[in-house]
Amino acid sequence: MASETTTTTASEEQIRHTERLFSLQRTAFRQSAPPGLAEREQHLERLKQALLDNRERLIEAIDQDFSCRSRDETLIAEIMPSVQGINHTLKHLARWMKPSRRHVSVLFQPARNRVEYQPKGVTGIIVPWNYPLYLAVGPLVAALAAGNRALIKMSEFTPSTSELFAEIIEATFPEDQVAVVKGEADVAAHFSALPFDHLLFTGSTSVGRKVMKAAADNLTPVTLELGGKSPAVISPDVPMRDAAQRIAFGKALNAGQTCVAPDYVLCPKDRVQDFVEQFSKAARRMYPTLRDNRDYTAIVNDRQYQRLQGYLDQASDLGAELITLNPGNEDLTGTRKLPLTLALNTGPEMALMQDEIFGPILPVIGYRTLDDAMRYINERPRPLALYFFGYDREQQQHVLGNTCSGGVCINDSLMHVAQDDLPFGGVGNSGMGHYHGHEGFLTFSHHRAIFSKQKFNSGRFIYAPHGTILHRLVYRFFIR
Repeated sequence: MASETTTTTASEEQIRHTERLFSLQRTAFRQSAPPGLAEREQHLERLKQALLDNRERLIEAIDQDFSCRSRDETLIAEIMPSVQGINHTLKHLARWMKPSRRHVSVLFQPARNRVEYQPKGVTGIIVPWNYPLYLAVGPLVAALAAGNRALIKMSEFTPSTSELFAEIIEATFPEDQVAVVKGEADVAAHFSALPFDHLLFTGSTSVGRKVMKAAADNLTPVTLELGGKSPAVISPDVPMRDAAQRIAFGKALNAGQTCVAPDYVLCPKDRVQDFVEQFSKAARRMYPTLRDNRDYTAIVNDRQYQRLQGYLDQASDLGAELITLNPGNEDLTGTRKLPLTLALNTGPEMALMQDEIFGPILPVIGYRTLDDAMRYINERPRPLALYFFGYDREQQQHVLGNTCSGGVCINDSLMHVAQDDLPFGGVGNSGMGHYHGHEGFLTFSHHRAIFSKQKFNSGRFIYAPHGTILHRLVYRFFIR
């Protein structure tokens, strides 16, 4: 009972702290002029320097949260894209901030049209546990580039990273500019119900629905970066070694705990065994051992590990063939390391074919024709990513033209996320809205339409009383 009371009190304190920070930022935004280019660039430079100065500490904190997170994966998938995203924004921000001129119809001449990009105000960012640094920094860069203030809710499942990131932000920005909130799920629920001027959530589809419902009460615009079952389609004629190697990389990174990881493979029926062999070879080359291999990341916590193990147990009970890739045949007890596992002969009743897997399990489904593979994809909720492996350009265009997904990689996996000049976002069940690069700036900006004219007023020619020859001429030439 004492423990429950303590937890409740801690949550209440976090909620009060969150409300205080939100009020502080809202007041500061209302009382200050929108930041100009120099101020925004200064914010971004300070953030970049803070990341560089604390690089080793961040690597250690993430490793501690996962019990084993590959140092290089943190560098490649968290720190490098965060720094590169800032660099890209700094390079292009002046151009993005310029008002854009728009056409004025002859009906309204002489006049001018333009769109100015204003800060929205106080923005909220809800961060998941799988990439706790990159998925905090990416939205923050967009929010700061657009001139906003930001309140960030870190995940309770990465306490070391959350604590360190809060410390870094506190040392880098005044709390009325950027601040970090910690706490359990009840704090996150309260956070999403605050009247932000924009809210960006990254996480599961089920929680995304709750966030959107909470935001709707305040008419808060939302960007939802969700997940889903992202397919990898192997063409009938692509060299299998090429496809399998690139899929193995995408599935093994962060032990599959990636929202755009290949969730299942669609492979020509007569090539499934070839895929199994080539995928197994690629996995063994990358990870010849698992238990003490610092390159192979562990599952983040016991809850997620048991969820994934449950998928495997159920699939096995229902007749799936599981191919476990543990090259050293090591005992992994106590490590939370789950080997890459291929699942053959799966059925739709299996949980791993219904839920986003979010782990190193990869079902392989045989198809007869490429159209059958696309039909399989289109009968299901729209995925966050789609991967097609095949060098025939007509096949590539056929797949692109007959499927829908948040993003696409052709002959690669994951790498579209790292392209600073491409938008990132989902569609349908996999999310709504975009960020990264220019689209991130636009998402966190209000696009203010401005129509302006000077002394001469051409509009008076259509004022009442109506029925004059000028009215008849206007109708004759412009209603046709």
